[in-house]
Amino acid sequence: MPRVEPPTWSRITRMLVEAAFEEDLGAAGDLSARLLPDPQRVCRGRVTPRQAGVVCGLALGPLLVEAYRAKTGATIELVEVGVHDGDSCSAGAPIAEIRGAHSAVLSFERTLLNFVGRMSGVATLTARYVEAARCAEAGRGHGSHGPLVVDTRKTIPGWRELDKYSVRAGGGTNHRMGLYDAVLIKDNHLAGLPLASLGEALGAMITRADRAAAFVEVEVDSLEQLDAVLRVAGVDVILLDNFSTDELAEAVRRRDALRARTRVMLEASGGVTLANIGAVATTGVDRIAVGAITHSAVQLDVGLDF
Repeated sequence: MPRVEPPTWSRITRMLVEAAFEEDLGAAGDLSARLLPDPQRVCRGRVTPRQAGVVCGLALGPLLVEAYRAKTGATIELVEVGVHDGDSCSAGAPIAEIRGAHSAVLSFERTLLNFVGRMSGVATLTARYVEAARCAEAGRGHGSHGPLVVDTRKTIPGWRELDKYSVRAGGGTNHRMGLYDAVLIKDNHLAGLPLASLGEALGAMITRADRAAAFVEVEVDSLEQLDAVLRVAGVDVILLDNFSTDELAEAVRRRDALRARTRVMLEASGGVTLANIGAVATTGVDRIAVGAITHSAVQLDVGLDF
């Protein structure tokens, strides 16, 4: 998998990291570490997964080290061992090392493992969805890439940048980061609007849209709505909400019949699981939205060994 490039971490992520050390160390610091017979003895701990998965969170290391030093005044190193975010890991094979005073390593440990475990869990689950979609599409003889697996805004508050970075590490694709960088006209925006007025209303909304946005997407919940939206200029993506696989395939057929006049992409959304993503992928949609990769990921079990 190509190496994923971390962002320039936002103010929100920096505040989150600082808050993580504050909630763990408080004003008193690590009371247990004070009991060590030689707390300043330099030691090395190996960050080691207890199960196989996809690594993520190592790129956050410099920010964690910086925040820990600011909180405690102690110096610590997070050392690479040739593993990077997006790489596969095996149970028992170290992915990084922590070096520093014994007391510092122990008080740094849990916060680091919480971030790496959560982020690796999201990356691992994303990779499973991406692979399931790819294999299903390859089985049809339509290439080996499959539709894009995209995330949603169903993220832990404050964690969005980290969750979406983790999705990329797992081979997934980010949808909009927030309400500020793309236009998504959903059913609640169009509530009460008669089908006969849909095209005109959407046209007016898209005219007013900020075209500096990444894309304009419109949600539909029926094939009749799809037909209306396909006739509207300026739509980049149509979100097919809770369509059956037969309806998804029919939506693709209708879109493809207009290929000479539209390049709109189709995105399946709603109720996608590892059990059914293969069937969804074989319908020919371009994108599959999966909220579970961020809202239901299980933390990868990662520990520290001396």
